[in-house]
Amino acid sequence: MTLAPETTDLTVQLRLEQDWFTACGLDRLIPGRGVAALLPDGRQAALFLDRDGRAYAIDNRDPFTGAAVLSRGLVGSERGRPFVASPLLKQRFDLETGRCLDDDEVSVAAYPTRVA
Repeated sequence: MTLAPETTDLTVQLRLEQDWFTACGLDRLIPGRGVAALLPDGRQAALFLDRDGRAYAIDNRDPFTGAAVLSRGLVGSERGRPFVASPLLKQRFDLETGRCLDDDEVSVAAYPTRVA
């Protein structure tokens, strides 16, 4: 059975320390586009949904510029791994691990997600 996101009350939740945090409704996510969500500690997460309905969340702050812009990046994949490219300097970040694909010494936080 397939559910259209706009017809459900499903939410996207992020694992923060020991608890799940509801970041937004699933209907807010469009495959291939990001959304920024404010976390309880004041940081931001960039949330993404792929075409198979899998949600991803990484830190929204671009470590190269300090700007909170990763949610506005271009989504793609390399060798089957989903990434987002920063809209500023175009460095790519793996959506599963947060690792920068263009600089092995840089990464952003990646959050476990679930749709509930």
